Amino acid sequence: MLKQKERVEIITKRLNEIFPKPPIPLIHNDEFTLLIAVLLSAQSTDKKVNELSPALFKIANTPESMVAFGEKNIYNKIKQLGLSKTKAKNIYNLSIIILNQFCGQVPKSLDELESLPGVGHKTASVVMAQAFDVPTFPVDTHIHRLAQRWGLTNGQSVKQTEKDLKRHFPRNCWNKLHLQIIYYGREFCTARGCDGTVCDICKELYPNRTQAVKYKKA
Repeated sequence: MLKQKERVEIITKRLNEIFPKPPIPLIHNDEFTLLIAVLLSAQSTDKKVNELSPALFKIANTPESMVAFGEKNIYNKIKQLGLSKTKAKNIYNLSIIILNQFCGQVPKSLDELESLPGVGHKTASVVMAQAFDVPTFPVDTHIHRLAQRWGLTNGQSVKQTEKDLKRHFPRNCWNKLHLQIIYYGREFCTARGCDGTVCDICKELYPNRTQAVKYKKA
């Protein structure tokens, strides 16, 4: 059986081969539109967010223009998404807060981002990583699933998975690795398409594994 350090090295090598330069999956123009896009992606697919967000951003792509556009109009642009009413309210209110408390600029600290309506730890971490290039390791459902299949965490909680991944991988790899694992989880090690014994990385890490890995959902 491979040691954990060996598994980490294999994972890093294979993901760098498959996704050497993983792009940010959500359409955005700057820190503010990225924040909005990430908030919209909760319980929705990136694909659907990317279909709807350009029309919203064409009209409102700053906190000031978002407030002027209004909560009802925001909702009408995003109503095909899950939790659209709550998202519209949060987008409107956080835009007001950014204008009044942060001089119209998206705050650059995790705590300040998490203080905004609708912005949880994962959303804040994504913005810190992708907008400000601060090393974080946001854990979504794909990362939570793969980390368990690859023996990197026990999956007890998303918080624990994040802590374990930060411990296993160098800090300067976190932002890139976050995207790489998401893309791999979508394309090769899907929830139904792999059970810990099917995809190439799972087979390489655990060549003698014969039983499916039952992962704990996020």
